[in-house]
Amino acid sequence: MSMVENNHLDLVKPLAQKVSLFSKKPGDHKSLIPELTMHIRNTPTEPLHCIYTLSLAVILQGAKILSIEDKVLPCSAGQSMLTTFDLPLVSHVSEANRHQPFVAMLLKLDYNMILRTAAELNFPKQTSSTIFEPLSIHNVDSGLVDALNRLFELEYNDALRDSLLPLIEKEVVIRLLQGPHGPHLRKLALEGSPSSHIVRVISWLKQNFMRPIHIDQLAEQAHMSASSFRQHFKSITGTSPLQYLKTLRLQEARDQMFINGLDANQASGVVGYESPSQFSREYSRLFGLPPQKDVQRLKQQV
Repeated sequence: MSMVENNHLDLVKPLAQKVSLFSKKPGDHKSLIPELTMHIRNTPTEPLHCIYTLSLAVILQGAKILSIEDKVLPCSAGQSMLTTFDLPLVSHVSEANRHQPFVAMLLKLDYNMILRTAAELNFPKQTSSTIFEPLSIHNVDSGLVDALNRLFELEYNDALRDSLLPLIEKEVVIRLLQGPHGPHLRKLALEGSPSSHIVRVISWLKQNFMRPIHIDQLAEQAHMSASSFRQHFKSITGTSPLQYLKTLRLQEARDQMFINGLDANQASGVVGYESPSQFSREYSRLFGLPPQKDVQRLKQQV
């Protein structure tokens, strides 16, 4: 391991220890800071389909592997991962054990804060050759880790939490905009860019995915022709608009069965499927198992 790699590991070790003490039980743990969750696993996990939202994740200990279409993206301790919009992918923890569990922090980001902050910083216009990545992975730097450490400490400071939280969250956004993730985040924030139009459509889809939706309707929202919309949508998300919509519906159905106890027929109706058999076929194709068996597998991993 090189000295540079050691440096990034050393930066996150103190924070990894603090987060590990937050809960000694494996799982996903909410904090008193609404946008912040801690994730701990004692064993590697099976690859699971999920949707990553607009967020910053920092791996403090262990490692995980992400797959988007034909891309395989490893992310290990000392690295940060920025997701710029709701992105369907396959994810699993690849390095974890009882003595050295996988430990990560996830901070959900506010799109409007990113827009306002980018405007305040008045960045120069990016060239058209700037490549937009919906998910970027980079080594952490001391400034970002310091800001996240102060954010985490607000968990234990009731007196200062409300007043300092928005300031530290803005600092995190500033550091992201000015750091290695910056080009992707600035491209997202650039008003009038194809990526910003696509993100708005995706935000609308999240709220309306149970309704009948046509491509022409989405293209009109993005101020594009249908063919141009399909091209930009796939270049940014890695999938077609209809496949993305299908993934949103199936993921919501999975959550309804796992969290709220609905059966497959109930869940399929909730997310807009008229045919339970079609729902079961598409669910099995995406998640690898029929609905009931898949939910049983999820419960065994908790």
